[in-house]
Amino acid sequence: MLTPLSWPIVPVFPLGAHVDAEGARFAVASTSADAVEVCLVDGGAGHLTERRFALTEQTFGVWHGHVPGVLPGQRYGYRVHGPYQPWDGHRSNPNKILVDPYARRITGRVTDLAAARGWRDDPMTGPASPLDSLGHVPLSVVDDPDGGPLPPRPDVPWSETVVAELHVRGYTKLHPEVPVEQRGTYLGMAHPAVVEHLSRIGVTAVELLPVCASASEPSLVERGASNYWGYSTLGFMAPHGGYASMPGEETAEFRTMVDALHAAGIEVILDFVPNHTCEGGVGGMTLSYRGLDARSYYSLGGNGFDADITGCGNTLDAGSPTVIRLICDAMRHWVTRYGVDGFRIDLASVLGRPHSGPFDPNSALLTAIAVDPVLSTCKLIAEPWDATGEGYRVGGFAVAWSEWNGRYRDAVRDFFRGHGHIAELASRVTGSSDLYALSGRRPWASVNFVTAHDGFTLRDLVTYERKHNEANGEQNRDGTDDNRSQNFGVEGESRSPVVRARRRATARAMLATLMLSIGTPMIVGGDERWRTQGGNNNAYCLDDETTWVDWSPDALDPGAAEAMTAFTARVAAIRRSSPDLHRDVFLREEDVRWWNPAGRSMATGDWFDGNARTLGLLTGHWLFLLNGDGDAQPCKLPGNSVLVPILDTTREDGVPVTSRRLRGGSTITLPPHSLTLFQRL
Repeated sequence: MLTPLSWPIVPVFPLGAHVDAEGARFAVASTSADAVEVCLVDGGAGHLTERRFALTEQTFGVWHGHVPGVLPGQRYGYRVHGPYQPWDGHRSNPNKILVDPYARRITGRVTDLAAARGWRDDPMTGPASPLDSLGHVPLSVVDDPDGGPLPPRPDVPWSETVVAELHVRGYTKLHPEVPVEQRGTYLGMAHPAVVEHLSRIGVTAVELLPVCASASEPSLVERGASNYWGYSTLGFMAPHGGYASMPGEETAEFRTMVDALHAAGIEVILDFVPNHTCEGGVGGMTLSYRGLDARSYYSLGGNGFDADITGCGNTLDAGSPTVIRLICDAMRHWVTRYGVDGFRIDLASVLGRPHSGPFDPNSALLTAIAVDPVLSTCKLIAEPWDATGEGYRVGGFAVAWSEWNGRYRDAVRDFFRGHGHIAELASRVTGSSDLYALSGRRPWASVNFVTAHDGFTLRDLVTYERKHNEANGEQNRDGTDDNRSQNFGVEGESRSPVVRARRRATARAMLATLMLSIGTPMIVGGDERWRTQGGNNNAYCLDDETTWVDWSPDALDPGAAEAMTAFTARVAAIRRSSPDLHRDVFLREEDVRWWNPAGRSMATGDWFDGNARTLGLLTGHWLFLLNGDGDAQPCKLPGNSVLVPILDTTREDGVPVTSRRLRGGSTITLPPHSLTLFQRL
């Protein structure tokens, strides 16, 4: 006869805190703990009280139990009792109250670094810290998940997708039409003026810089700065509270933002960071994962130190079942609760390197995401590199993944500064079949970009040849030196109308090339407003006018921002107008004809001409002529065609000076640093 189970039965899954009619049940993973307490926190700042309850059930390495009377809005954390053996990776310290990895809301911030650290004197040889961290670190919040049914997602086909990478706070902080109290928030992104602007410039998906709850690194906290970009995740399921217009309303406001964008046909892609956490290396903080079970969450070296292949101090272990479950559960949560349409995975190569070993495109975590019945219906974009040479894997991911194509960025930047090789450019603007076709992927697997959040803005790309990162507080040592930029003879802003005009024309040529290339174009929100960061190419810690989009007229060129916006909208409309410009399949040999401006098809030897700076492409009903040289170049047009000028990047609005038809065989002049587009009749 079976022994009756005690009542109530407390199930293991799902993990996290979940309210029911009697209270809430809690479940948290820790295979190394000897005991786990859930701590309910009440009271205000400086007067916090705590009620502790032991989680007496342990199943599958998960501690779980039920606490009566708990309601949504209750703050809580965990205290873990167990071994403190840093040399072996064990760092249990019950003096540290820990955030729930499955928390759906997180409140508070780190206010005392000493209290946030789990060690005293030395992180490897010193004893565990006796300081209690309650009141000095963030806390989890029990959340009510009822948000109502989700409206249908836009489901924009990949081939029609145009992505804008942007920052929730920075994109709306200075927008004059957004109410002051909503600027820099989720509701600011949902404002009709912002949504209408995105629609105007042809955006079909926003790729939001990290919106998960984050905590700034100790080095930033010490000098009063913050990790503005948000690549320092604390909670993978909780929207960042700092982007809420009303404290505590981040979950509702995030849902409002997604619904507003969806109503306009714009998808929401999250920049997701499942490769490391905000806790840093062993000398960092104990806020959650390190105190719960460092050996299960992090990839460690044989001496207890963190294996750092992210360049951020620690690395989540892609080979750990605990991590695999957490990341998949978190991504699924954003889709099923908020209606998110996809993810750009930061340093995605880490997910293919279990235990920080060799890269495997079919690793357990990458495969689990790709075959998940919910996640497999989403747009999945990999940033195909990490902080090591082994991790550089552009073109190396499996069939379910699209990728940021860093080789596209480099080829276009090089071409329009008179460097590089036209063969490389030709491969990139036609979809990079050499990188993606062999694995069975389509052209849209190549997410093409010229600028991104890390690096120069489009304006700075033609204004600076050196980084100017002094404001970051790192003596200008941070940020890449490989900018592939040009300044047209003047480092920084110039009052010369000639220099400014050349810069804008070159920027338009790069933007048009990006938007009209085969693949998925990604622009950076603010580039269409001619935004500058003053030459800072790594403004990750600057939450000020450096990183906020300025919606007012430019001081040097009052009409430049609106002109660039109109140009972006025009090129996006041209892209939408023809299936040849957003192809779903790669070009076949018979679909394309490469044109030498001397008046003939490209010969084999032409591709090896290291001095070639002009190139023509005929495909479908279109003729593209690109000149990456700093001087004008003659070009004899292909015969047997009547050609109508459609786009001239030397013009502020892109409208050609004449729409007069040209006959094949005519000779024209290609302006410096330009793209000219003709329609073939």
